Amino acid sequence: MRATSLLIALSLLGAMPAAAVDGAGEAAARGLEIATEADRRDTGFHDFRAELTMLLRNRHGEESQRQMRTQALEVDGDGDKTMIIFDSPLDVQGTALLTFSHKTGSDDQWLYLPAVKRVKRISSSNKSGPFMGSEFAYEDLASQEIEKYTYRYVQDDTLDGQAMFLIERDPVDENSGYRRQLVWIDQAEYRPIKIEFYDRKDSLLKTLTFTGYQRYLERFWRAREMFMQNHQTGKSTLLTWQNYAFRVGLEDSDFTTNSLKRAK
Repeated sequence: MRATSLLIALSLLGAMPAAAVDGAGEAAARGLEIATEADRRDTGFHDFRAELTMLLRNRHGEESQRQMRTQALEVDGDGDKTMIIFDSPLDVQGTALLTFSHKTGSDDQWLYLPAVKRVKRISSSNKSGPFMGSEFAYEDLASQEIEKYTYRYVQDDTLDGQAMFLIERDPVDENSGYRRQLVWIDQAEYRPIKIEFYDRKDSLLKTLTFTGYQRYLERFWRAREMFMQNHQTGKSTLLTWQNYAFRVGLEDSDFTTNSLKRAK
């Protein structure tokens, strides 16, 4: 949160009745509690590899498809390291994105472009831009660390007959393309089921839905499909995940800018 925004928030709290302040504090504490429990349940996988299909659809219903691979490594005391490599079609083959997520501060991201054999660093001001023409922004592809947001519990809810927690989370990073996000988390397993993304003008921008969850290592839930619908452009992107392999022995050396160039 910017310092000026923080001062305004504090001044407003000072003008509010004590009961309202207590209510806001309780909602913030409850929202953080839910987010923390969801994060705790997904901690400890160490590393994994998976394959993905990306289906792009424009507002006219025309489709294009891409094949990708990804790998991720947990980092003690910080965010995950991830890499995404494109295998097809030919015009994007060998393109790779490396992300170092951080609990605080801006994430580090590099994009390798094989056509020019160059690694391009993604600046913080460009994190809200679309990733390779998809409806996923660069910031959507970083691990969603607890410290990246402030939280507010909204209410208990239901979605497709499932009991849900509905929380609001507001990005701390002033370079985020979002003002806020509404997140539906199932009460049984603390998995995200739906996220609504609101742009900086607080208009609904996108909705991400997670379906086909499967459990790995008897603990870690992963969605088979992630569908991002852009309400302002009419475009959508469907990510289909398959062939997960956990604890395959990945190390820090597998996540370097040099390894981007070798990713084939």
